[in-house]
Amino acid sequence: MTAETTGTGACAEGARWAPGAQILWRYRDNGGDHVHICRPVTVVRDSPDLLAVWMAPGTECVKPVLADGTPVHEEPLATRYTAPRTTRRARWSGTGVLKLVRPGEPWSVWLFWDDDWEFRSWYVNLEEPHTRWSGGVDSEDHFLDISVFPDRTWLWRDEDEFAQAQRSGLMDAAQAARVREAGRAAIEVVRSWGPPFSDGWENWRPEPHWPVPELPADWDRTPAHTAP
Repeated sequence: MTAETTGTGACAEGARWAPGAQILWRYRDNGGDHVHICRPVTVVRDSPDLLAVWMAPGTECVKPVLADGTPVHEEPLATRYTAPRTTRRARWSGTGVLKLVRPGEPWSVWLFWDDDWEFRSWYVNLEEPHTRWSGGVDSEDHFLDISVFPDRTWLWRDEDEFAQAQRSGLMDAAQAARVREAGRAAIEVVRSWGPPFSDGWENWRPEPHWPVPELPADWDRTPAHTAP
């Protein structure tokens, strides 16, 4: 699979972004409307059944941190979701990430490579189905994830955080059951080796002339204020 022809321009709601368009991939904080994760990305494909975007190495993103600037993952699990937080701008320090999401599906699939483009793994990020708006897509992370490897084996990720989120009141039993069911549905796709795992995306490469998208000053703007 090769990179698609670069295009320009954002889209109105209900329209499609052209390959090469720059949009925002964002997550709201759990149980609220505040955006606490924002990643500028480049559109690879936007079709009725798939949105594929590329997050380039070195992209300036927004991520949650504790109020004193400490990384969230350094906070003990028992207080990780109750300690006061803020957001911070930071550069993505790893290799680039290709993200794939299908309309209405409660997960997205991310592809990771090593520095030499040796494919490493897929990552199934369980989340709220994405909402499209004129500047990008918004979702809410559901804590539980799944790693999928080239030999088609898989394993659950972050089950401890998933359990703690429930204890902290960020997810009730009914929602947790829906998330776990979504994970089981994703695993069935893995077992049958359905799309996107069977689609050859691990052989995809970004267009070399694509610039790294910039993080806008109003990265946390609400869609209602900007939608045409």
